[in-house]
Amino acid sequence: MITALYASLLALLMIWLAVQVIKQRRKNRIAYADGGIEGLQVARSAQGNAVDYIPITVILLALIEYNGANVLLIHGLGIIFLVGRVLHARAILAQELKGRINGMKLTFAVMFALVVLNLVYLPFDKLW
Repeated sequence: MITALYASLLALLMIWLAVQVIKQRRKNRIAYADGGIEGLQVARSAQGNAVDYIPITVILLALIEYNGANVLLIHGLGIIFLVGRVLHARAILAQELKGRINGMKLTFAVMFALVVLNLVYLPFDKLW
């Protein structure tokens, strides 16, 4: 299953973001929430954003794969989404607005494409 590759790579990104939060917690000795520490707020924001967008997009990618989409299309969308998520995560941590915007543009483009493609590849004959 092709989606497993992108789910695994995106899980690694999520682990890396969690480690950034842990580093900030240890550095600032904050056990819960963010303690008003900007570095921890930024790290938590990056992690939270990934958690918001990655799961549903991986599910949508798996569904078009399951319903028979072209292998190159699945890889293309997976790569674009992965690049968008990495750009966005790195930009949040660097507090760089342009990278965040570009990362979200790629993220939303892939999500919208997957919504449309899931409707196209939907096996209507098996719905009823």
